[in-house]
Amino acid sequence: MTLYDETLAEQLQPLIEEAFGNRELIHHMSHRDAIFAAMEALTKGSLRVATQGADGWVAHAWLKQAILLYFAVCPVERFEAGALAWQDKIKTQVPAGVRVVPPGIIRYGAHVSKGCVVMPGFVNIGAYVDEGTMVDTWATVGSCAQVGKHVHLSGGVGLGGVLEPPSARPVIVEDGAFIGSRAVVVEGVVVEREAVVGAGVVLTASTPIIDLTQNEPREWKGRVPARSVVIAGTRMKRFPAGEFGVPCALVIGERKESTDKKTSLEQALRDFNVAV
Repeated sequence: MTLYDETLAEQLQPLIEEAFGNRELIHHMSHRDAIFAAMEALTKGSLRVATQGADGWVAHAWLKQAILLYFAVCPVERFEAGALAWQDKIKTQVPAGVRVVPPGIIRYGAHVSKGCVVMPGFVNIGAYVDEGTMVDTWATVGSCAQVGKHVHLSGGVGLGGVLEPPSARPVIVEDGAFIGSRAVVVEGVVVEREAVVGAGVVLTASTPIIDLTQNEPREWKGRVPARSVVIAGTRMKRFPAGEFGVPCALVIGERKESTDKKTSLEQALRDFNVAV
């Protein structure tokens, strides 16, 4: 399947951007149709909010604008599923080939590919979840977050959402990554392919990610290197009131090539005595 239909984008993007600049245009049929077409494309996966290019991940701001416009044109409605009733502007969906366990929710405007499992978690509008990924119990895939193939989001994981500003990069979790229980990834952080993030790790755009595997530490912000094993840590910092430990993330090792990918996710944590 095409991850970003350039032809469709060329048709819709000018109308969306024009309507975002002048909200009166949402009452015009051509612009209104463009909003709904963009949402349908996001749901089907033929367009997505961020794509990977030669220079890294690129956010398509106009699709976030389409989502914001969609909220503007949709009224609050009452929805029912058996004895359950709720009111919202956005309907829910159960995509073909996806197992959704009640009360798991996938909002319209999100794409969840075949072979995925959504336990009682939440996938928000604009998100993209690729094939074979597990969204475990109470895990949240925030608005516009992008999750790759065969990722495991453990119980209670929080992937932050972002709609404004439209130009901001969403959270990215690449193929084969494992995110441990209650970990939080926000502010456009990229977890690169097959990385393992231990339980309770909090990653923000300003969180130091420190590699301890060499003789001298190396430091990144905003990305977890591919195949690295990461745990929560603290680093001492001096303040006017004294010296205190501030949160950081520690790269303590790398997943082994010799280990089968399906078993190495949790095994990599056990190898380094890291909680799942």
